[in-house]
Amino acid sequence: MTKVIGVRFRKAGKVYFFSPGKFQIEQGSHVIVETARGVEYGWVVTGPKEVKDEEVVQPLKSVIRLATDQDRRTVEKNKEREREAFQICQEKIQKHGLEMKLIDAEYTFDNNKVLFYFTADGRIDFRDLVKDLASVFRTRIELRQIGVRDETKIRGGIGICGRSLCCSTYLSEFSAVSIRMAKEQNLSLNPTKISGVCGRLMCCLTNEQEIYEELNRHLPSVGDSVTTSDGLRGTVHSLSVLRKLVKVIVNLENDEKEIREYHVDDLRFKPRRKKQKVSKEELKELGELEKE
Repeated sequence: MTKVIGVRFRKAGKVYFFSPGKFQIEQGSHVIVETARGVEYGWVVTGPKEVKDEEVVQPLKSVIRLATDQDRRTVEKNKEREREAFQICQEKIQKHGLEMKLIDAEYTFDNNKVLFYFTADGRIDFRDLVKDLASVFRTRIELRQIGVRDETKIRGGIGICGRSLCCSTYLSEFSAVSIRMAKEQNLSLNPTKISGVCGRLMCCLTNEQEIYEELNRHLPSVGDSVTTSDGLRGTVHSLSVLRKLVKVIVNLENDEKEIREYHVDDLRFKPRRKKQKVSKEELKELGELEKE
């Protein structure tokens, strides 16, 4: 077992493990650590704990020191410089006539590098831009192309639920989301209702997927034949998965039909519903929303 702390460098960013070393570090502390990008300022989101050796990427680096007031002032100063760097980079992009959208600028804590994040439809030849920026900032320059989900994570915003976006508040990494999840949860397949601000399927579709899969294993599918507790036979019309209620078109005397609602425990049917299939038309309509 290895003793580690979890450190973040950006809001809702990935959590990295470091050794606390000789320091007494608690959750919420600010620390200075060495990363692949150089010396960085971060905050502790998980206090000291023991994890399995295989969960740690070796070599595990130790905390250099606890952050001081001077370090905090350096971070604030860097943020001011980032705003200035963003404006300068935008001007240089226009000067070079590049088809790219600048999203963010970031200084490393030790000012050893300036990173610029951008989006573009294809590959961009920005070699001349990098040379131009290097002559202005007199430090290492890195341009990093990101996707629309990463852009939304950086910019933030409000979802259709009225709350701040999950990706910009607590999601460290993006999970795979598929059309089948929306189908499994009986959601509308209207793209405007199941896509997020980024234009891709909403990340929150994964939140309840596990419970829906478990409940659906004990429910019939729409169109299945069932026998009710009062001896009637019928066909499943619709489902209320979370309440475990099933609406059934039952066959009455004189060939009459009626829709009645039953609890799943009051029905007999073949176990394990069939996998929900998505039609070619739905896939074609929603194909661009699939998360890779």
